[in-house]
Amino acid sequence: MDKVFASAADAVADIPDGSSLAVGGFGLVGIPEALINALLDQGATELEVVSNNCGTNGFGLGVLLAAHRIRRTISSYVGANEEFARQYLSGELEVELTPQGTLAERMRAGGAGIPAFFTPAGVGTQVAEGGLPLRYDGAGGVAVASPPKETRKFDGVTYVMERGIVTDYALVHAWKGDRHGNLVYRASARNFNPPAAAAGRITIAQVEHLVEPGELDPDQVHTPGIQVQRVVPVGKVDVGIENRTVRA
Repeated sequence: MDKVFASAADAVADIPDGSSLAVGGFGLVGIPEALINALLDQGATELEVVSNNCGTNGFGLGVLLAAHRIRRTISSYVGANEEFARQYLSGELEVELTPQGTLAERMRAGGAGIPAFFTPAGVGTQVAEGGLPLRYDGAGGVAVASPPKETRKFDGVTYVMERGIVTDYALVHAWKGDRHGNLVYRASARNFNPPAAAAGRITIAQVEHLVEPGELDPDQVHTPGIQVQRVVPVGKVDVGIENRTVRA
């Protein structure tokens, strides 16, 4: 039952090329930075990443992106990473844009064993009708476009079918965790980390505070240990400021 690994490097050592990864965090908050950096050093490439955003320039998934380790991403917010935009528009990166709430639910559904669900989000747009650029050809044209999705009416309202997401691995960041893999997230880090943790077949959690089994109040556990296979203590993590604004 002891799922603790000595280091982030040990925890990600067996992730092979071509793996799919669900990664927690939003902006600079709740990012499993130690695990991402260890994966960068490990060298895995041709990765498919599922995350709300693909990091920022030089931070989080942005370091894997800059090293050309990511082949495809399923994301919602991608506007803060200049290298992401460059690779996408030049045809180097395949991108599946998904509404933010839909993305969270797709990961949650995959973790719950739900293969698909219907949602009103995206009905009447290219999300449902197809035609979103998945990959550009590098010359301004679209090389691969998204296909249309199934729609269905319930009580006279049209909904679009979205598939649940299950990935080979998940990388998440938690405030506290015990040796059995039970996790507690703090404040806004409890955004995409719980659904990402659920979506991974093998979930690896970096935790700021490692505690012994029984120390966590079961009523406060956000991700149960059954969803977590590996735990890495990383100590206190300082969260940076993505966009600093001050008065003149």
